[in-house]
Amino acid sequence: MYLSREALDSLGITAREAADAVESLIKRHAMKQAWAAPKVAITTPDGRYLNAMLAAADDPALIMVKAAALHPQNPEKGLPIINASITLLDSSTGQLIAVIDGNWVTAIRTAALSAVAALRLARTEPRSLAFIGCGVQAQSHLRIFSELFPLQEIRAFSRSRRSANILCRQAAHLGLQTVIAQTAQTAMEAADIVVSAVTMTPSLPPFIDADWMQPGSLAIGTDMPTSWIYHKMKGFDRIYVDDSAQEAALSSPLARNCLIFADLTDLVLGEKPGRTNDQERLAFMFRGLSLADLALAALAYGKFQRLADGE
Repeated sequence: MYLSREALDSLGITAREAADAVESLIKRHAMKQAWAAPKVAITTPDGRYLNAMLAAADDPALIMVKAAALHPQNPEKGLPIINASITLLDSSTGQLIAVIDGNWVTAIRTAALSAVAALRLARTEPRSLAFIGCGVQAQSHLRIFSELFPLQEIRAFSRSRRSANILCRQAAHLGLQTVIAQTAQTAMEAADIVVSAVTMTPSLPPFIDADWMQPGSLAIGTDMPTSWIYHKMKGFDRIYVDDSAQEAALSSPLARNCLIFADLTDLVLGEKPGRTNDQERLAFMFRGLSLADLALAALAYGKFQRLADGE
């Protein structure tokens, strides 16, 4: 079975369904009912970023293997800069059961991870959402966050005016006010939540300064966070990551260890606090969690099967 982007779009998966699926797998992982391996990656001399992810569970009884690649030269060929595929196997037998469009899963699971964090780290009822980078990840975050939060405005900054315009048109269709900012700083200064989704490019130096965040705001770095100035991360009161164990296994940490307070499991299980007041500046910086890929792939596969069976 192959589930294409069109088939996946037709399932009507909601933001709440996506966030709940991710939370459920995180809890099962904590109870040792689901398992995940740290991401493995290769960076080639010409700037390609190739990675693979693995997760498994017995409820749902699935193994998820994802292969993804970022090719900086793809836009010149009219192709997406990032491409991925997901293979699902039955965890009780190892039999192949489905291949799923990995680009769709990656976009939705990344936004769902951000949402799980934001529900615990953002101020109550955030109104303004800023995007630094306005491509696929910005679009998926706009969709998910507009369902979960009472947004009134988005602020967009991008190196590509075209992508900023597309994102703003989508936001206007949702009834939101839109601002195309001339700099990242002006986009961020008035925002309750800032999402950085800047495509990894070897020639682009870090340029986002944590000091531009207003008191009480939340930064979400979906870009690992290569666009943020590393030594300025101390401007955050606390930094959260998706997986502390994954960070410990990798040579280049997302932030200095002394700045990392907790991971997503700590937040979901309530073992460490999220936001404690309306003035602290918080950050959720992440690489991507294979459990979330499994959660979204399983959600989509299960919903497709139920619809096919006429349920």
